Amino acid sequence: MSHLSTKANIAKPDEFYHDLLVLHEGRSEEESEALNAKLVLILANHIGDASVLREAMDLASKTQARIQGGGEA
Repeated sequence: MSHLSTKANIAKPDEFYHDLLVLHEGRSEEESEALNAKLVLILANHIGDASVLREAMDLASKTQARIQGGGEA
């Protein structure tokens, strides 16, 4: 059984973040949300392990709750 890795693993994180921002340039909020949903499904398919995906969803949910509650991620 695999586990979710939360260690930094992107070789050039600033370049990735820049590319992600460029991907959203010129799109409406609705278009960006749809694009993010597609990206999530593509990456989930790549990961393929339901237990890892559940760990990621749990982590994202907890992080979001802290942001909405005024805490930091």
